[in-house]
Amino acid sequence: MNPTPSNEQMDSLFVSLFPAALQRRERFIQTLHEERTNAYRLFHGVAEGLPGLTLDRYNELLLLQTFRDPLSEAQIISIENELRKKISYPFRLIYNHRGKAPTESFAQWHQPSAEALEEIQCQEQGLDFYIRGRHQGIDPWLFLDLRAGRRIVFKTVKDLSVLNLFAYTCSVGVTAAKGGAREVWNVDFSNSSLEVGRRNAELNQIPEERFKLIQEDCLPVMRQLAGLPVGLRNAKARPYLKVEARQFDLVFLDPPAWSKGPFGAVDVVGDYPTLFKSAVLATKPGGRVIATNHIAKVALDSWVDGLKRCAAKAGRALRSVETVSPDEDFPSSDGQHPLKTALCEVS
Repeated sequence: MNPTPSNEQMDSLFVSLFPAALQRRERFIQTLHEERTNAYRLFHGVAEGLPGLTLDRYNELLLLQTFRDPLSEAQIISIENELRKKISYPFRLIYNHRGKAPTESFAQWHQPSAEALEEIQCQEQGLDFYIRGRHQGIDPWLFLDLRAGRRIVFKTVKDLSVLNLFAYTCSVGVTAAKGGAREVWNVDFSNSSLEVGRRNAELNQIPEERFKLIQEDCLPVMRQLAGLPVGLRNAKARPYLKVEARQFDLVFLDPPAWSKGPFGAVDVVGDYPTLFKSAVLATKPGGRVIATNHIAKVALDSWVDGLKRCAAKAGRALRSVETVSPDEDFPSSDGQHPLKTALCEVS
């Protein structure tokens, strides 16, 4: 495990470590460019000697983020100067500190500049996505570590029906639609995120009739689709969208680490099977569930074993399970990536 550097050392350590990180990615970045992708991670601090700091490229935007201690203005300038020496293409650097305290959140650390709020477009596999350096949410609009999963979707969904759960800005849904899916449902509770998704679909000329946006808590939707009781935490729970039970060829399940609402809790550490059961039951025989777990402390093997047990208990055993690691721009020092993705074929 890498020792935690002091805040005073972070810029100097980045300057010393970044050239090697860039060199390691040189061939892979060329491959991404051939794939028509210009959004990728340039520095993954936890595996490259500087835990708590990352640098991502989204076309001409470079997004520098810290997760432990914030950088000073002088340190940001020092890092930018190093980037100007090593990177040949024009860029603008936006910095965000993502501390855990509410006052240190993605959008609140300091007043965003006009440049940070400017909206641009980036590309992945030739598809266009909106991105903004700063916005009201805590996460960037496009999760780069999920690229390997989106690539599988793009190549395997022609003429299929797709259910995209916890859709956020609908990057998976857009990828599915452009990959030839005949129907895509995108479900998320956040209207602002789905609005970005709607605009992403419009940007990629996806017909509205093939791209459905459902603003609702995912739990009641997926339970109804699976033919299960919705279940309410209290008798005064708000009304929810009614949908008929049905099954899809592909269900993409990408839940957050934790959330709690009137229809129950999402807990990917303590109770992933509750989510996975609904996803499996909403999948056609011979169809697939692509499930993710972002929690580093969850071991891949035990998580996959839990998926198999859950499916079997629900009467829908998994014919096969293939695990998918993030792309090379997200290296792991021990081979245990925080993001785990399982491609499950359902009987």
